[in-house]
Amino acid sequence: MYVCPECAHEWAIDSVAISLEADPVILDAHGNCLQDGDTVSLIKDLKVKGTSSTIKVGTRVKNIRLVDGDHNIDCKIDGIGAMKLKSEFVKKA
Repeated sequence: MYVCPECAHEWAIDSVAISLEADPVILDAHGNCLQDGDTVSLIKDLKVKGTSSTIKVGTRVKNIRLVDGDHNIDCKIDGIGAMKLKSEFVKKA
């Protein structure tokens, strides 16, 4: 399962749309354009709902994938696992 650390919304791994139609522009918190495979870092501490874990500010996330929806970044965070993030909480590294 993918879990949003901000709102605790959960997705099944097989239900994630991997391709984007017409490649919409997804921007980070500072207005930089994000692409598949980019490395980003968090600009805010994010609590992982349902656990006592917190993802600290400055955590680097490598090799992101962009997907449709409100949580438009699909990634794996070391020590946490598969997550979906909102682009407003990251900056391009």
